[in-house]
Amino acid sequence: MLEEQTPAPSFSVEDQDGNTHTLADYNGKWLVLYFYPKDSTPGCTTEACEFEENLSSLGKVNAAVLGVSADSVASHKIFADRQGLSFPLLADIDKEVIEAYGVWSEKNRYGKKSMGLIRTTYLIDKEGVVAKVWPNVRVKGHVERVIEELAQRTA
Repeated sequence: MLEEQTPAPSFSVEDQDGNTHTLADYNGKWLVLYFYPKDSTPGCTTEACEFEENLSSLGKVNAAVLGVSADSVASHKIFADRQGLSFPLLADIDKEVIEAYGVWSEKNRYGKKSMGLIRTTYLIDKEGVVAKVWPNVRVKGHVERVIEELAQRTA
């Protein structure tokens, strides 16, 4: 997991429409970079839809949203179309960004250990520095906390 006040690792990854996104594309904007385990699952769907519902609030403080998982471009396309998502979902199938941001880790679920993506959100400032980290995100109320943090930082 990355520490706050450290430079965010650069990336170059395709979204659900085949467009490539890099960290540098978001210089001069706040970036909400959220990592989620799997397209079309209940928690991930709720989280994505809450970000979608709040895009205008985030836009008012010059913030962009990117979702990241190890799912494919095709899976992201189906998920985005089905849920009406208008923000990019990055297909990090090689887990390069996931590992660079330290969110691929051992999970212990009902006594069974396995490797998996830890639901985490990074708030990256206009200069590309990690401003805030929310590890082990609980979906309920999370987007609201992100908006509150941004409001404090941009007031």
